[in-house]
Amino acid sequence: MSMDKRKERAQIIARYQSIEKAVESGALAQFQDVSVSEAIVLGLYRQGVRKYLAVFGHGTTDIAEALRVYEEAGLVKIYNVRHETAGAHAATALKMLTGETPAVVTSIGPGAMHAFAGSLCSLSNGAGVYHIYGDETTHGEGFNMQQIPKDEQGLFLRLTSIMGNAYSVYEPWSVIAALRMGASTTGAAFAQPFFLLAPMNVQPVVLRVFNLLELPDKVKPQRLSCHEDEAYIRATDIARQAKCVTVKIGQGARGCGKEIIALANLLDAAIVSGPNATGIVPFSEPRYMTVGGSKGSISGNYAMNVSDLVIVIGARAVCQWDCSGTAWKKAQHIINFNINPVHAAHYNRSIPIVGDARLNLKRWIEYLKAEGFIPAAVRSEWMRVLRAKREEWEAFKQERYSCPPLYDEVWKREILTQPVAIKTVCDFADAIGAVKIFDAGDVQANGFQIVQDEHEYQTLTDTGSSYMGFAASAVLVSSMSDIYPVAFCGDGSFMMNPQILIDGVEHRARGCIVVFDNRRMAAISGLQYAQYGTDYKTNDAVSVDYVAMANAIAGIKGIWGGCSVKELKDALAQTRAHDGIALVHVPVYSGSDERAGMGVFGDWNVGNWCERVQAEHHRLGL
Repeated sequence: MSMDKRKERAQIIARYQSIEKAVESGALAQFQDVSVSEAIVLGLYRQGVRKYLAVFGHGTTDIAEALRVYEEAGLVKIYNVRHETAGAHAATALKMLTGETPAVVTSIGPGAMHAFAGSLCSLSNGAGVYHIYGDETTHGEGFNMQQIPKDEQGLFLRLTSIMGNAYSVYEPWSVIAALRMGASTTGAAFAQPFFLLAPMNVQPVVLRVFNLLELPDKVKPQRLSCHEDEAYIRATDIARQAKCVTVKIGQGARGCGKEIIALANLLDAAIVSGPNATGIVPFSEPRYMTVGGSKGSISGNYAMNVSDLVIVIGARAVCQWDCSGTAWKKAQHIINFNINPVHAAHYNRSIPIVGDARLNLKRWIEYLKAEGFIPAAVRSEWMRVLRAKREEWEAFKQERYSCPPLYDEVWKREILTQPVAIKTVCDFADAIGAVKIFDAGDVQANGFQIVQDEHEYQTLTDTGSSYMGFAASAVLVSSMSDIYPVAFCGDGSFMMNPQILIDGVEHRARGCIVVFDNRRMAAISGLQYAQYGTDYKTNDAVSVDYVAMANAIAGIKGIWGGCSVKELKDALAQTRAHDGIALVHVPVYSGSDERAGMGVFGDWNVGNWCERVQAEHHRLGL
């Protein structure tokens, strides 16, 4: 196949900005001779995939060559990164924050394993992204480098299909079927990562007289609603009898804030969010009791514990979300809105309402109004009790925010507590309109109790995947959008993926990384102390100068965050003026003083708590 022909095709498509328009104009013949690699690039282009995060290897040289030509024509943009997991995290963040579908490219072997591990974040968050791996050859000439060295076929296909849908293009013309499956997987209502495996010897195969318009188009999921009147009738009858109603929301409630508030007003309900659902309902909403779960708030967990009717919107029953199934102490019924019928019917004594949450909420609100429900006063007895709990939580937080620097045995000086430092950085991020991205661990657990989001996507976390290194990697999203991120990282999390300092300079990323350094895995240390009275192998004695580390890379600005609020504010003020990534190193206290954390007000089925929590779960029978 002529490379000149490929270049000509790319230039024509660039001129018309779509394959269809180029064909319709007559400038591009509908039937062409293209390689499998080019068909993949063209197919993804037709689906709106314009950005690739890649670590090219021996298994993807042909795909890389096709991408090179199309990037030169201005049709795609390639971000070569230094670690596949970091690329997967950045892809996840881009899809979550902008809705744009990117692709991750690497070879099979260790590179694919790294990217595959990072896809856990995509699956946990319903972020549909492409993973393209150059697979082993199909002629069985012997083991290929980096393949799983077993005498079996399609092992990477078997492996990747565990995390999402996967397709191996063993037969060249099956690339169309692969792209069709990819479109429906990445574009689903609750999307998944899609793994497209391209054997090395198949990539350069030329597909003769290939129909460009046979390439599948992008899939836009239909917003299906529930029209079973019986479900709304039962839900309304139960709501009429309930005395204490709590609405608990997850990520699937995004875009439903107005409907959730309207429903809560009709039912005189409390609203509680999951850890990654902050901002769907504004923090200032009187009925909002903040976050609930195993790391929930005083007010959020109280509302969950005492409600007799629970309305779940857009959430899976993740262990930390509902205290391993023990949060609903007095729930007689659960009305569950979810697009997935399995999740909608998760609890016993539930009424599943399956379909698009917003459409179904609107339908039920109309039904409630027709049945005589009117907005309740926010001064009802139920709300009076809840507001008292919310005030108790706010006072609890203020006590921690006003905590002075404490003497730390590791740092041998007085330094900030994590709540004080996180609150200071949150206020800074909100003031400049930045997106706050939290890494896994203690920083995240404290962070989602501290944030005061008034709108969606002010805060992003890795959700239930607990993926250390997510936040720093996600800063690369600033290279691919107009988002300015502030990453909240523990010292351990940052060192999982520090190559953002290089990739960020290479791709002109802008943002701020704050390293909260307590020289330990504080979330696990705290758990060990709570369960066994001591910590074990969750800390180290190695001092790292993160400022020097950052300043060693041209284009990165390293700043010492200091040991007081004033010093930290002064450091943060320097970051915004820097045209690139700035890293702020903040030592934070770790010790026995209870003001050093936001506390734990819920249960969790882990460690030596399991027997008690499981017994409670079975007692409740949900």
